[in-house]
Amino acid sequence: MNEQIRVLVVDDHPLFRQGVVHSLDSDPGLTVVGETASGEEALRLARELLPDVVLLDISMPGWNGLVTAEKITTACPATTIVMLTVSEDKDKLFAAFKAGARAYVLKGVSARELTRVVRTAANGEVYVSPSLAAEMLVSLTQGQAPDPLQELTEREREILGLIGAGMTNREIGERIFLSEKTIKHYVTNILQKLQVRSRVEATLLAAQHDRSGLR
Repeated sequence: MNEQIRVLVVDDHPLFRQGVVHSLDSDPGLTVVGETASGEEALRLARELLPDVVLLDISMPGWNGLVTAEKITTACPATTIVMLTVSEDKDKLFAAFKAGARAYVLKGVSARELTRVVRTAANGEVYVSPSLAAEMLVSLTQGQAPDPLQELTEREREILGLIGAGMTNREIGERIFLSEKTIKHYVTNILQKLQVRSRVEATLLAAQHDRSGLR
């Protein structure tokens, strides 16, 4: 991505928010186009500014980050949501991705890592903080068959790979010349076969098998 990535920062702690803004603005490839302390104002600014990325806290008064993420995703589908939070609750993580988030980052991350995550998410990739990803992989693989990916057909494996590349159902359909409805059906089958609840869980499970050489 050659153009600057435009970011909206949403957090109700002023000092922390200012630190994040400073860190992002220090990167020549990023520019902060707005900041706010509330979800309601975040939606208004997202509609007005159309940022590439919204960096969003989960715990805020009024609309929390999950509600805000869903509303921004609906109103501004081209905008990428990155959750930046202290919460290590896996249920909130799953809820964040269900609401439309593409990345889930724990506060305390270095400025350099945060800018890398923003770039990664803006390029359509999924990111979860390593400590949480490790816990998720353990919970996902407990009690499952040694290699659940063996249950997938060749076409389902192909679609899973495209999901991992950050593609939507529509984009996948356009890539492999199938309707969006057909892709949705495939995705449902993939989640059922892998015994996972979401696209991000399926992607993490596939990534683990890739690293283990089991595919």
